[in-house]
Amino acid sequence: MSDPIVHILNGPNLNTLGIREPEIYGHTTLAQIESWCRAAARGPIEFHQSNHEGNIVDLLQAARGVADGVIINPAGHSFYSVAILDALKIYGGPIIELHISNIHARDAAHRNSIMSQAATAVIAGLGARGYVTALGAMYDLLEA
Repeated sequence: MSDPIVHILNGPNLNTLGIREPEIYGHTTLAQIESWCRAAARGPIEFHQSNHEGNIVDLLQAARGVADGVIINPAGHSFYSVAILDALKIYGGPIIELHISNIHARDAAHRNSIMSQAATAVIAGLGARGYVTALGAMYDLLEA
């Protein structure tokens, strides 16, 4: 596949990376993560963040038929948003669910993502560099 298009979507509070709970999420900002992703990209990427569930649903619906793959860090929406889950199911292409922390080792409220039901793969616990890992994995999925 030449010039695959990947959409990277980020949920609530990820705009505060670097200052938000650095003991869990580190000191890297979302702008730094975006820069790393753009440097690692093998084609066009769309990089978005929203604190609003409906905006994320809109972005997923807009990705259908446009993006070859979606990487999503749904953040706090991971654990309850049926609307985002349904939009992921409608999308139709490969989806990588991404978490900076290892959600499986966290407290009960942050442990079980419902988004995994729609994900092709899940990456958790690699820190901010997990985004670059996810991007490489997405390209591998698209080339398979």
